[in-house]
Amino acid sequence: MVLSALGFSMYNRRGSAESEMAAAGSARKFRKKPATLHLTSATQLPESTNCLTCSDDGTYLTLGHSGGFSVWSVGSLRCEAEWLQDRLEITSIHMTRTSETAYLLGTIDDMGVARIFVYNLEGIYPFSVINMLDDINKRSVCFYFELSKGGEHGAIIMKCNSEIWLEIYYFPIQDWLRELKDPKISANMKWSAAVRVNRVNPSTAITTEVPTILSHFLVLDETSEPPRHCTPHFLLCCGHSYGKNKAKPGSPLAVCFWWNGSYNLLYLLLSKTPKAKQDPEPPPLVLWANAAEIVCSAVSMCTRFIALGLSNDLLCVWDRLSGSPLSISGVSTDSSFLRLHFVDYWPAYADNTPTLIAGEIHLVTLCESGAVHVVSMGRGTATSIVQLSPRPKDSGDLPTVAASVPFLQGLSLVVRRNGKMFLQDVVNRATVSVLSLPASHLLATPCNPIYALNVKHRILFIRADQEPTPGTSSLDDPSQSRLLIMRFDEHDAIKPYVVSHPESPWQQKTSLVTGEEACNLYLQQRALSMDERHKAITQTWKRLRCATTM
Repeated sequence: MVLSALGFSMYNRRGSAESEMAAAGSARKFRKKPATLHLTSATQLPESTNCLTCSDDGTYLTLGHSGGFSVWSVGSLRCEAEWLQDRLEITSIHMTRTSETAYLLGTIDDMGVARIFVYNLEGIYPFSVINMLDDINKRSVCFYFELSKGGEHGAIIMKCNSEIWLEIYYFPIQDWLRELKDPKISANMKWSAAVRVNRVNPSTAITTEVPTILSHFLVLDETSEPPRHCTPHFLLCCGHSYGKNKAKPGSPLAVCFWWNGSYNLLYLLLSKTPKAKQDPEPPPLVLWANAAEIVCSAVSMCTRFIALGLSNDLLCVWDRLSGSPLSISGVSTDSSFLRLHFVDYWPAYADNTPTLIAGEIHLVTLCESGAVHVVSMGRGTATSIVQLSPRPKDSGDLPTVAASVPFLQGLSLVVRRNGKMFLQDVVNRATVSVLSLPASHLLATPCNPIYALNVKHRILFIRADQEPTPGTSSLDDPSQSRLLIMRFDEHDAIKPYVVSHPESPWQQKTSLVTGEEACNLYLQQRALSMDERHKAITQTWKRLRCATTM
């Protein structure tokens, strides 16, 4: 199994140059001049707007800014409600729909305090402060807060001095919605408490659940320096039953995560109740062990596929449904991986297509040097690695954003340090359109753009600043910040890529499978990849013979 992975890697390194030349020639054959799409200035933004997010149903746009946050209607771009507090600045915000008319919001302010709010047609209600303490020297600081879809769980990363840990919370949504119907609601209302169901430190003992054949290769994380960061991902149910753990359709069942400097991807099942004080919290499981440190990760929209970029330039893509690797590829880079993202792409499938078999998958890798590669894979096909753009000569051309656009099939949004924005067709390796700002406008903080994608209505919202008049700066007049919008449906160049219901066929059709079905799926996938594995092993033996004769 180890030899197979090694051969797979060496085969892909060798084949990448050939596939790159062929793909480049094909792309040139069909390349057209990119269309220019003009963003429009919609309205003035509140002072120091630091973050934007859209509700998952597309109804609301929420803005974090100086003094609090506000909820705007996407249709009218008018403020529907706001929560304000003196000497406070919201730096991160997340919003998800919890019922027909109610939404859960999670925020972080400039002091690292995490809060939970509920918004409905009556207004905004503060429900919980996660980490408020009077003694600032003992207070934990929150620097990451993500809500699961539907709002039942939250993943929060905390720091205090040199210590870091991950907390998983359960939010009693149904209790809160019932309490909101109380006619005696007041500012001192005692709401049901948010429940912390897990706290995991880097030193927390782990439980091994890797196959016996791999347990020999499990690497225990021993670093000279304590971890400084944790990366979590919520995971939906992916075909297997997990005993008593059940989740609503579209709601996560588990969370996977890794610490920087770690070789292991860990896994926790989500719970709704905390353990009794005398009972220890369940330790995380090792979902997958790796041969090198994990430096970045990504999860597909359906959460079936997990990609891990390793410090030795290996890119591992795992199929959760079969429990086996979909691809292990060596990406020749001149620097380490920085970020990864899946690009949603699926051709038309016949009704009898076995959608449990992994089809065509495309993954974009961004390196620290600014080089971008596209890795394409699937069962029964060789993994293709193509350089989408080389290391830029000018630092202004370094990509600061390379992100999937869920409602545009096969396209990736790219923002550069110099403020230029465009859409790239990752599958055909061509620039589809350039996004142009209005005259006298500059992209705000291009190194960390403030933007949000509305998946339901296919809109891009992004903050821009008006160019200051000579002798002044944008700091002198905060009213110069504007909200720009791009409605992709209105442009003919984009219409061929628009997806009305951006769900992959695996997300739509994959249902709960039995153990026997999972085994059959694994055997099918092994059969499809037999030729590929045979080629990889042959190439490996050829290289070993060459090495012994030298």
